[in-house]
Amino acid sequence: MSQQPIADLALLSDCHSAALVDREGSVTWWCLPNFASPSVFGRLLDQEAGHFRIGVSGAPRVERHYLEGTLVLRTTFNSPTGTIELTDALALGPGVRGHELGSASPHALIRVARCTSGQVELEVDFAPRFEYGLTAPLVEAIDHGVVATGGPTTLRLSASIALEVVDTTATARATLNMGETVTFAVHGASTWEPLPAPWSTRMIEERLADTIEAWRSWAAMHRGYRGPYAELVYLSGRVLQGLTFQPTGAMVAAPTTSLPEVVGGDRNWDYRYTWVRDASLTLNALWIGACPDEAIRFLGFLTTAASSVYGRRHMQIMFGIRGERDLTERILPWLSGWRGSRPVRVGNGAWTQAQGDVYGEFLGAVHRVRDRLRVIPERERRFLRALADRAAAGWQTPDQGIWEIRGEPRHFVHSKLMSWLAVDRAIEMAPDIGADGDVPGWVATRDAIRLAIERDGWNEAVGAFTQTFGSPDLDASSLLIPLVGFLPPDDRRVLSTIDAIERGLTDERGLIRRYRSDDGLPGSEGSFLICTFWLAEAQARAGRLDLAHAIFERAVGYANDLGLLSEEVASGSGELIGNFPQAFSHVGLVNAAWAIAEAERTEPSGTAADG
Repeated sequence: MSQQPIADLALLSDCHSAALVDREGSVTWWCLPNFASPSVFGRLLDQEAGHFRIGVSGAPRVERHYLEGTLVLRTTFNSPTGTIELTDALALGPGVRGHELGSASPHALIRVARCTSGQVELEVDFAPRFEYGLTAPLVEAIDHGVVATGGPTTLRLSASIALEVVDTTATARATLNMGETVTFAVHGASTWEPLPAPWSTRMIEERLADTIEAWRSWAAMHRGYRGPYAELVYLSGRVLQGLTFQPTGAMVAAPTTSLPEVVGGDRNWDYRYTWVRDASLTLNALWIGACPDEAIRFLGFLTTAASSVYGRRHMQIMFGIRGERDLTERILPWLSGWRGSRPVRVGNGAWTQAQGDVYGEFLGAVHRVRDRLRVIPERERRFLRALADRAAAGWQTPDQGIWEIRGEPRHFVHSKLMSWLAVDRAIEMAPDIGADGDVPGWVATRDAIRLAIERDGWNEAVGAFTQTFGSPDLDASSLLIPLVGFLPPDDRRVLSTIDAIERGLTDERGLIRRYRSDDGLPGSEGSFLICTFWLAEAQARAGRLDLAHAIFERAVGYANDLGLLSEEVASGSGELIGNFPQAFSHVGLVNAAWAIAEAERTEPSGTAADG
């Protein structure tokens, strides 16, 4: 089984796929040719599922950082005899600039090791395993590298040093003196296509330089945020871009599958898909991060994918990165899972669920970017009207809720809130979507939803809006009530809900759990970073800036040394758990930072009463 801490991982991206590299210089996860493809390096989920390590013998002191403005990783190995700098990137292709990022990806992993002082023995282990570790390929030495072939996949490793092949692994040991450099590039291709030509050292170094410049040109166009925690916001913007599939504009929730919600448990899900649930908050974060083009492309993907199921009884909650609808879940029994967390799943069974919140998330996203949209074509206008009508007609239907609880449907307050949001935003956009005649009926429905939430979602004894109608159970999603404008952030009930959630859902580390009620699944889970950022944002909007800063800084304190966040934090150990890096956690960071910045602009002293 894989034992490495999730926090040891670094993200590389070419806006088609992602690779994860650990502190030992091992690529432990890479799916080709895109995020949802089977892995060629999968050691993250099983010790025998493939890796590509470039490291130093012994136990060197390791330092890491991203080159400024990029997702290009620099790992420095400091050994007693000298220092090696290892630079890793997924190539973006020559001549790529700004919003073209990822458009010319050659699907190549670049690795350059340079001795910067003394003399160091470099260790190289190239052990690809295809189809999530199921296939150990035939590995052959060729001029300037090796070729690995197995089933539908071929990898070519271009290398500036000779490697020795033993069975299904290629290795090398090389002594580097100060100023000496070795280079590697891994290309993926179909077995049935011509083998990619090898890359020379010069070409590898040129493609690395191109990739650095491409990321920096993109970053230079996306520095519009002005406020506290700016560097964290900029990094989160690069992470969100790195999780975007360039050909369609889809954004995956995370580039991994089956990193568990609790170590050794079975709450292990595949997050390499796009959730409509994330749309509104993600669009807001992209807007804050000065990424309007990315926001419009993401919305365009969602509109195309969702409208392709027009006529179904409910809107699908999630899609594949090319708009695929069938995401049938299956188990990979040959993988032991991260720290024995089984089963390992690919696909996600939640795609069949009905969730009433998706209408509000979608229409909220359209509303957020409406000023940048040209005249909306009649087909899309008809689709948006239909979504509002479905929200209006179905808001009283129980569902599985935002957290995709796998039990009997319930009347979740968050789902009702999002139904209200769908109708409210449709009313505001009525002239744009040709719906003036629908407004009176929508207004009546919006008022009915508001009445139901305020009557049945509020629990006077608890002093909070709760998880479901008539329930005393708290749910962190109630923090969205002021964030979407249902009630003012200083409303008595909002402030009371914020306080109740902070008292009732905070763990021993000061982070927020989603809920504590039974969700129909065995085992437990960690505390959710997105929920903690929601609390920080709600406190900021309520004018409680000192608390907002403290909560925000507590949450970002769990980022790894590169600033990356997973989905959750284990309450006992405090380590990062869940799929990684998690887009929604970085979305929460951006939105919370912006709320704090906005609050500071209206509170010049930078503080407010904590009341």
